[in-house]
Amino acid sequence: MQIHIDRLEVLSSDALTLLNEYYEAIDVTLRDTPETLSALLADPQNGLWLAYGDSAPLGCVVLRPLPSIPQALECKRLYVRPQARGIGLAAMLMHTLEDFAAEQGAQWIYLDSKDDLDAARALYRSLGYQPCERYNDNPQATIFLRKQLPPAS
Repeated sequence: MQIHIDRLEVLSSDALTLLNEYYEAIDVTLRDTPETLSALLADPQNGLWLAYGDSAPLGCVVLRPLPSIPQALECKRLYVRPQARGIGLAAMLMHTLEDFAAEQGAQWIYLDSKDDLDAARALYRSLGYQPCERYNDNPQATIFLRKQLPPAS
């Protein structure tokens, strides 16, 4: 399967489909609206990436501002469809997000997760994310992680 990852400039139906699958898969209660996602994409420091395999959308990840912490951005909505799991797609999406964040001058990536998302927690640990204090008021999050980024090359 040929994989490619695209950073969206405009919200697409593929992105909305993947995000809705993500919301349902982990029962997210605070969901982004198409309007908030379009506003996010209007800022060049943010991002929404879609991974495609043989032209089918397989996964996504979002990078957004974290104004409460200087030089930090937040990773949200990492999702890979069940049929594409186990091939390293989530790690590819995360590396793409991290590279972009470093190019934007960010020093930190923060993210939150839940205790029952074992595969996600293992992925984040393998990528160098470390536990940190709660940094947001997400009522569903039970785990808070961050990673210091190397300077952009």
